[in-house]
Amino acid sequence: MFAGVVLGEVISGATKDNLPFPSYGVGKVLVRIYTDYFCPPCRAAEPELEPLLVDLVKSKKITVTFVDTPIYRDSQFFARRFLYALNKKNDFEHALKVRSVLFEAATSKVNKDSLDEYLKGKEVLLSPFEVAPVLTKLNGLLQEDKVDSTPTVVIVKDGKSEKKIGGGEILRALKAIQ
Repeated sequence: MFAGVVLGEVISGATKDNLPFPSYGVGKVLVRIYTDYFCPPCRAAEPELEPLLVDLVKSKKITVTFVDTPIYRDSQFFARRFLYALNKKNDFEHALKVRSVLFEAATSKVNKDSLDEYLKGKEVLLSPFEVAPVLTKLNGLLQEDKVDSTPTVVIVKDGKSEKKIGGGEILRALKAIQ
């Protein structure tokens, strides 16, 4: 699970009130997507998931939050890079690009020692900051939704939560929102 101590440090313009948070859209249906870049089922679902999310966000049907779920050894390192990239530019299209590049890096077995150079080569720029407050919020979602595997999606509609596990279930649930 995500955990951290708030150090009060501010780097690269991020402040307590202006932290990059991976949530996009204005729809009334809340969708929280729990994935890990090293998770084979997550990677398998991503090509179908991304265009579906684009359609649902652009049609103002959902608000989506990406929650990196650290299951594998280097997952937290990759999750931090996702947040650093959002600190540089935090919009939906950029978040999707960064997720795609991080999934690609994990598939290509890019290790954490060479990840920053890999991202730079893919034109993903990083702006480090103290991520503990964001990780604390994301950890709260993990606990609230009782997520213990990936991929998982939690859909909150009309005050009711529904959890779907596995790429097929997730895609069917999101297509039903369309």
